Amino acid sequence: MDSSLQPTTRFEDVLRWAVFAAGLAQILLCMASLAIPRILHWREDLAQLRPLTRQVFWTYAAYILGTNGAFGLVSSLAPQWLLDGTGLARAVAGFIAVYWGARLAVQFFYFDRRSGPQGSPFKLAEAVLVTLFIGLAAVYTAAAILGGRL
Repeated sequence: MDSSLQPTTRFEDVLRWAVFAAGLAQILLCMASLAIPRILHWREDLAQLRPLTRQVFWTYAAYILGTNGAFGLVSSLAPQWLLDGTGLARAVAGFIAVYWGARLAVQFFYFDRRSGPQGSPFKLAEAVLVTLFIGLAAVYTAAAILGGRL
């Protein structure tokens, strides 16, 4: 039977909404990320690199942006795909959870934030990003573990 025709529990509805909201948040993150090169002065910093290294950097940045956007689109347009309990749905939701958990770890254990912009606006922006990464990791962990079991 089509899972979309089955009655849902309140928690299923909340989880579906959470995945949808996580998708919108990732799309907003992509839009906000377009300002990062200007804020962090990438053009000036990257000008010092060899052309191939600079091109590889921009390619990686585009792939990250595209990946975040794809996660956002799938989650916001078809959250049920990540919650249907199939092995693929659980694997994809689990991958997204690990992806955002790893991004959170990078924020604290790899980035040298002392060399970044200073001041209250940047501290607020980092707090918002960290909160977002925690929320995204939590939502997709729940989707991976609980999707299809409710």
